[in-house]
Amino acid sequence: MMNTQFISEVVLKRDQVASFDEYPFCLHAVKHLESLALHPAVTFLVGENGSGKSTLLEAIAAAWGFNPEGGSKNFSFSTRASHSSLYEYLRLVKGVRRPQDGYFLRAESYFNVATNIEELDEGGGGGRIIDSYGGVSLHEQSHGESFMALMLNRFGGDSLFMLDEPEAALSPTRQMSMIARMHELVRQGSQFVIATHSPIIMAYPNARIYVLGEAGIECVPYEETEHYRITHTWMNEYPKMLETLMEP
Repeated sequence: MMNTQFISEVVLKRDQVASFDEYPFCLHAVKHLESLALHPAVTFLVGENGSGKSTLLEAIAAAWGFNPEGGSKNFSFSTRASHSSLYEYLRLVKGVRRPQDGYFLRAESYFNVATNIEELDEGGGGGRIIDSYGGVSLHEQSHGESFMALMLNRFGGDSLFMLDEPEAALSPTRQMSMIARMHELVRQGSQFVIATHSPIIMAYPNARIYVLGEAGIECVPYEETEHYRITHTWMNEYPKMLETLMEP
């Protein structure tokens, strides 16, 4: 059958890794990685801080050709070269289709993207980049407003999107708005790979959820993620949990 998704699989070139005792190859998620099959619509990478989900997502994005600090393939700025060399050891299995566009969002460096947009627009030489983000400076909006402006105006169909912890900018209500917008874009042929802690965002139906932990990477149903179970228990039993947490 013809492979129509943009990236169907991520393969670690293990034979080229000199040592699995050095960072980032010492991360459990990388040390045990052979290959990772991506969902044609939405794939989530979840896990505790330090599990390697952002490192892996960054490497996939860089292997595709995105700027490691975020943005589209047209962005080339660098404020600090902090990304790992993992991307050099990944092989992306691509489908026959090529995306019309794409974007790598990093919550921690979105400010730098906004600054670079203003610098490029001030330099002139063509249409304003900010117009494709809604026309209002991203620095003149709240973090949540600027991210939703990105999704609503800059993101389009038939594209590849990689998002690193997008919930950092969004209230619960806006996380639900994000799901609705994601669904519109998926129906228009887009593919998402998302690293997240949000039990709201990872509830997107029929998505593939990978949990990164000490045993490596495991594909689990939404209801079996720790994020769902803890949130569900908290909402139903928070007085008892608070009492336990605050015991002297």
